[in-house]
Amino acid sequence: MIVNERIASYIRSLETGNGDFCDKIEKYALETDVPIIRKEMESFLKVLLTIRQPDSVLEVGTGIGYSAVLMSRYLKGNARITTIESYDKRIKIAEEVIEKSGRPEQIMLIKGDAADVLPTLTQPFDFIFMDAAKAQYIHFLPDIMRLLNKGGVLVSDNVLQEGDIIESRFAVTRRNRTIHARMREYLYTLKNSPELETTIVPLGDGVAVSVKK
Repeated sequence: MIVNERIASYIRSLETGNGDFCDKIEKYALETDVPIIRKEMESFLKVLLTIRQPDSVLEVGTGIGYSAVLMSRYLKGNARITTIESYDKRIKIAEEVIEKSGRPEQIMLIKGDAADVLPTLTQPFDFIFMDAAKAQYIHFLPDIMRLLNKGGVLVSDNVLQEGDIIESRFAVTRRNRTIHARMREYLYTLKNSPELETTIVPLGDGVAVSVKK
C-alpha cells in the first residue's frame, strides 16, 4: 500500500456499493482473482466523471468490462464509451457483462492490441482512462494526446507500482525493471509536457490526472 492500510480500509468501509449489477461483477472478480479497479479508484472516477460530464470516453484496457459499465452509470444518456481489450478470455466475459449491463448502446468494445487500435481511431475524446499494460503507457501517449480534446482529462491508473517507483532500478526485481523505467519516463513526460497540467495522487496504486491545455 502507498497510504496507511488502516486509513485505506476505513475509507473503503464508507463505500455504499455501485448497484446490484456492478456489485455482482465485483464479487465475481474477487472470487476468481480477476483484476479490476480498486475501490479508491472507483470513487475517484465517479467524482471526476460527475464533475466533467464528458460526451465521449476512451478506456484503454477493458478487462472484464467492470470499469466501463461503472463509468457509464455516471455519464449522460447520450454519452459514449469506447473501450479496447486484447485478451481473448477477458473479451468474452466483457461482452457478456456489457450486454447484461442494460447499457450496451453506450459502450463499444474494440477487440485488439491498443498499440494497433489507437492509431486507427480518429474521433476525439473528452475523457481517457488508461488502465492497460503499464509498460506500454509511454508508447500509447502520442496517440492519446492526438485523441484527447482540449480541456479533456486523461486518467492513468496504477502509476506508482506499489511504491516501487521511487526506488533505484537496482532495488527493483529484474523482471520489473522495464516497467519501472518506462513508468518513470511516462510520469516525467506527463509532468513536463507543455500541453498538459498533471497531478499525481497517491491513491490506490497511484493515479495521474492530466488536463490538456
